[in-house]
Amino acid sequence: MSETVFRGRAWKFGNDVDTDAIIPARYLNTSDPEVLAAHCMEDADPEFSSRVSAGDMIVGGKNFGCGSSREHAPIAIKAAGVSCVIAPSFARIFYRNSFNMGLPIFESAQASAQTVSGDELEVNTATGVIRNITRGEEYRAEPFPPFMVELIEAGGLIPFVLREMGK
Repeated sequence: MSETVFRGRAWKFGNDVDTDAIIPARYLNTSDPEVLAAHCMEDADPEFSSRVSAGDMIVGGKNFGCGSSREHAPIAIKAAGVSCVIAPSFARIFYRNSFNMGLPIFESAQASAQTVSGDELEVNTATGVIRNITRGEEYRAEPFPPFMVELIEAGGLIPFVLREMGK
């Protein structure tokens, strides 16, 4: 498994952030990543898409991504430039959709509880170590299973399948 280290600013959200908060249903008439990115998290934080920087991270509470099954949610997050999402737990369908779309997500209750918006974080995908540079703290998340690493490295399920088919 290759090692990737993400570094960016934390954007903190609460418990039970549903897919409608991630990308409101009124924007589901498109699957254009740029359009979705422009509206990512707008009902939770109207300034998010204009202020997020490439590499920043979303830190959520428990059950992040609950609600409707929509691939648009991880697409919007990834297209907004977010490098990964950290939460104590994820809705299972969002969990799988994220890997299918190539969005890394990490389960860490401690990182979620102790991080506030604006903290500078560093996440090592190979070890699952999450460093809060602002606070001088270190948290742990489970490293990805090998197949999930392959999906992330390929950019998602479709690019992975195409690569495996030699296309």
